[in-house]
Amino acid sequence: MRKLRAVLIEDETMFRQLILLTLGKVKDLQVIGEFGLGKPGLEFCLREKPDLLVVDLMLPDTNGIDITREVRRMVPEMKILVITAHPSERLPADLMSLGVNGYVDKTEPIEYVLSAVETVRSGGMFFASRVRAKGGTTPGLAANRPPLAIPLTDREQEIARLVAAGQMSKEIAAKLNLSVRTVEKHRANIMEKIGVREVASLTRWCIQAGLVDT
Repeated sequence: MRKLRAVLIEDETMFRQLILLTLGKVKDLQVIGEFGLGKPGLEFCLREKPDLLVVDLMLPDTNGIDITREVRRMVPEMKILVITAHPSERLPADLMSLGVNGYVDKTEPIEYVLSAVETVRSGGMFFASRVRAKGGTTPGLAANRPPLAIPLTDREQEIARLVAAGQMSKEIAAKLNLSVRTVEKHRANIMEKIGVREVASLTRWCIQAGLVDT
């Protein structure tokens, strides 16, 4: 696996150092830039085009939302991991709509950053917060976001809804008159298609895609 080139934008000096130490534990990852302000960090990203951007949501001169929008517009293939000390109920879904690959609440264990980087690196999504996902709109984000593309078949959408509702494979199999093995295969296909690894991220994806109510 080639080295993952990463940039960190975080204004709190101590937390920035903590994240740098944490990123140093990731195999084949190289931090090519660290910034305490958003604008110079964004300029560096647009110029150097790293593989991964780890960015704080709230910065003194701008915010992670505006940085994310610009990166997605100019360098759409870049992976983006947002960190924040100000989570909200709607934030995960709003970040997903912007194309963010991962999100970690600063109140979560720092090891979550390791898990997030590894998941995002492999093409998955990682969202971790103590705040329960809910409807509403995060300040700074347009309410009329474009709908999320749904790459699932009708049967997969049906199973995704049931999984998001908290039902186990055995319950889903009985309800849909399928074998447990068939349901498990569908679940695996669903996870692979939308790039998630755990039920929490699947649920958030379903909410954003409009498959389930918030």
